[in-house]
Amino acid sequence: MIIERLDVPPGQDIPGPLLTELTALYASQRDFHALTGDFPDPDGIRPEQVAAALAGELAQPGAEVLLARAQGRLVGVAITLAHHPDPADPDPWIGLLMVDAGLSRQGYGSRFAALVEDRFRAAGRSAVKLAVLENNPRGLAFWTALGYEVIDHREDRQGGRPCAVLRKPLRLPRRAARVAVLDPEGAVFLFRYDNVEVGVHWACPGGGLEPGESPREGALRELREETGWTDLVPGALLTTWEHDFTHAVGPVRQHEHIYVARGPRREPTGPHLAAAHAEDGILTWRWWSRAELAEEAEPVWPPELARLLDDLDRTNG
Repeated sequence: MIIERLDVPPGQDIPGPLLTELTALYASQRDFHALTGDFPDPDGIRPEQVAAALAGELAQPGAEVLLARAQGRLVGVAITLAHHPDPADPDPWIGLLMVDAGLSRQGYGSRFAALVEDRFRAAGRSAVKLAVLENNPRGLAFWTALGYEVIDHREDRQGGRPCAVLRKPLRLPRRAARVAVLDPEGAVFLFRYDNVEVGVHWACPGGGLEPGESPREGALRELREETGWTDLVPGALLTTWEHDFTHAVGPVRQHEHIYVARGPRREPTGPHLAAAHAEDGILTWRWWSRAELAEEAEPVWPPELARLLDDLDRTNG
């Protein structure tokens, strides 16, 4: 699927063949238009009505009409707004996302929504909002399944219709790597972090990768920066996992490689550790036995770290 902007120069009309495609798409969603009341006769939607509706949308500052195509066929249309008319609202909006009803339940809607979100994400936007009519439970189910959460209930600005307002954070992908350092008795070294989104948790030393850096290279660099230990080398890959949290750049979806290294039991050392720890939200550190780790009430990243280390020991004999 690809998406493209509908660009109609001032004083010009939508090209006839494209308007025919758009009219057919709008007409396929007869039940939706019956709910919205945007067209006087949802059974008889005409090209001039579609053209007028789109012209009205494009007249709004910051509005875009996006067309989705798959194998050359027009499969969907979306209307987005870079800025809400309310100056206190910092988020962009999806005003409409509609897919040809003949293609329902084939994944086109979710893929189209993901591409629209990618455009906002690439523009540096951290979240997106939309409104769903209260009499449209199917629409509400669609958007909540994609990770949108209801944050308000109010009437829309144009028609005074009851709506649910939904919002979704747009998480940036982030690559990271960590090292599970084990002492001779098998205890693991962990930092205690505090994050604005997920709160207090324990995790291995590590962090985000730099451009062009491999996970193993990044894990070693981060280990040295956060502990001052320069004599350890990451060994076997313990696991990979993904999780959400808020970094300095905003909400992220982080994919982590976690390696294992073995070394003496000691404390972090170095003249710059305090500043590095403060920047990363590191509160303290501790060596954990497997039993202590398995019983810890605070979250430990990655989940089931004790079991993963036990499995590694059994594998290595």
